[in-house]
Amino acid sequence: MRRGASGSLPPPVPPMPGQARRDWHAIVALLPYLAGYRLRIGLALGCMIAAKVANLGVPLLLKLIVDHLSAAKTLSALGRAHDSPAVILLGGVGLLVVAYAIVRLSTSLFTELRELLFAKVTENAVRGIALEVFRHLHGLSLRFHLDRQTGGMTRDIERGTRGVQSVITYSVYNILPTLVEIGLVLVVFVTRYEAYYALVTLAALLVYITFTVKISAWRTHFRRSMNELESRASSRAIDSLLNYETVKYFGNEAFEAERYDDNLRRFRAAAVRSQRSLSMLNFGQQTIIATGLVFILWRATLAVAAGRQTLGDLVLINTFMLQLYVPLNFLGIIYRELKQSLTDMDRLFTLTRQPREIADREHAPALRIDAKRGARVVFEHVDFAYHPDRSILHDVSFVVEAGTTTAIVGHSGSGKSTLARLLFRFYDVDSAGAGRILVDGQDIRDVQQDTLRAAIGIVPQDTVLFNDSLYFNIAYGRPGASRDDVIAAARAGQIDAFIESLPQGYETSVGERGLKLSGGEKQRVAIARTLLKDPPILILDEATSALDSRSERAIQGALERVARGRTTLVIAHRLSTVVSAEQILVMEQGRIVERGTHAALLAANGTYAQMWGLQQYGQAGLAQGNLGQAGLAQGNPAQTDSPRTSPPSPHAACDAA
Repeated sequence: MRRGASGSLPPPVPPMPGQARRDWHAIVALLPYLAGYRLRIGLALGCMIAAKVANLGVPLLLKLIVDHLSAAKTLSALGRAHDSPAVILLGGVGLLVVAYAIVRLSTSLFTELRELLFAKVTENAVRGIALEVFRHLHGLSLRFHLDRQTGGMTRDIERGTRGVQSVITYSVYNILPTLVEIGLVLVVFVTRYEAYYALVTLAALLVYITFTVKISAWRTHFRRSMNELESRASSRAIDSLLNYETVKYFGNEAFEAERYDDNLRRFRAAAVRSQRSLSMLNFGQQTIIATGLVFILWRATLAVAAGRQTLGDLVLINTFMLQLYVPLNFLGIIYRELKQSLTDMDRLFTLTRQPREIADREHAPALRIDAKRGARVVFEHVDFAYHPDRSILHDVSFVVEAGTTTAIVGHSGSGKSTLARLLFRFYDVDSAGAGRILVDGQDIRDVQQDTLRAAIGIVPQDTVLFNDSLYFNIAYGRPGASRDDVIAAARAGQIDAFIESLPQGYETSVGERGLKLSGGEKQRVAIARTLLKDPPILILDEATSALDSRSERAIQGALERVARGRTTLVIAHRLSTVVSAEQILVMEQGRIVERGTHAALLAANGTYAQMWGLQQYGQAGLAQGNLGQAGLAQGNPAQTDSPRTSPPSPHAACDAA
């Protein structure tokens, strides 16, 4: 099995077409985030040039020191020197040594000043980009987030922000300084020595850079394969941990570990291929550097032996070459990391270029709702499909009058929750002739999304909480609300007694996605934070589905009190929770098949009446089963022989209601 898994490695990802163009696009996209720091960038570049000029002075001073000492030694050997070594050091050589130390210190000083000046630019650029991406992702449609894996997307964001920092750091701290230093050294070689040194140095640099670029471009797809496999492994690991309970329910720990290990094996194989190509690149770079250094030092040695140059000149040329080739030795690594960082940046900026499926129209006004009268919600001939080949809603029309409650019932998959998503503008009714949704006479596609959603509160069926305290999760309904308001909302949501019984009270952590709470407790938190939001439009999507009967009655009473004076849309399976609604809509396969009050629908003896009868029969059967179990516990066989109860007729149910 293991050999099969390893042998089924995906082929290396081929280089993306137009990768160079994409790299330049990433750089161009980065520039606006740096534009606000022109003065600071100019000062930092000035410090960089000053540091390189000072660094160029180090070999020159070292040459003078060596020449002075060499001359002093020659004079001493000829018996012409009458000064002691101490006098020599206190003289010209001593001053050169002090100047040498000052120049080296100046190099470090200007380098640190450059980094100090540029640190704010880098951090603010990273912060600005990360914030824009975060806001943009929240602005994308629900469809985008359902189609993406959160783990892989977060990895792209992390890599992208690190890539921004790496591109700025490598460019300002490594590539530009190296280019400046190369230019200064070539000028010195041409002006002070023969052009041979400059030509050999330039030729070695060109060969080195060409080799590095070609090989690095060749091995880029290995790195991309590694990243893809790493993202896949991370996504699956996060998905498995988020579904911890499901894994435990089915005892699939070993299966999940095998899946994760399979991804790790693939990643390991890709990493080995990448390391092989890296070793080849490093060896080739060192061969080019060594060859250029041999040609230059051999020529300098011959010139010293012929008396055309001094020993200090040899030291100067050697020091120049070391100062050039030491950063060049890392230039290959820097280039590879720069290319990878640009790729990561491109993936990050690709997220920002994702079109917003649900976008405000230009100059869209805010939603206006009459505070006294309330909001009137109208669905007019709405057709909708998540995908073109799968229609969900068909010509749905209804009106929720201001301050009234409309309930929507039906079997699972009939399109009930889709109505709530459309009202929230998670999706838009876009196609021509597909209808429209109005709030107080305003097409919701023509108003600002944030004002629309601010006017709607929802208690969802599946409540997901932040990994924070109970207080934070309730206060999330209205950030900035006072503590008294939060506690009042918890009391109205029938969860205050539970919270106060906890050792840490409102500061109790709810865990990842609220897993430390039961389903009913999570739903009460959702009810409390919606009550805190205090919206004019209320959506209750199976708001009491996770509650027991006693808690359901208490919560139902609280919800009915909250719904008074609000435009309320109730989505329910349990019909007992909607009997008091002014209007009940019955949906089947995306169509409204019945509408009316509870009593009218029962009298019609249609789909709703059948659903009501089945639910009443189910409750009666459950009660009968409980009585039977009690009879068995008491040893009363008569309880087990009682005739089976037949389903009550809808009319009897209506009379009972």
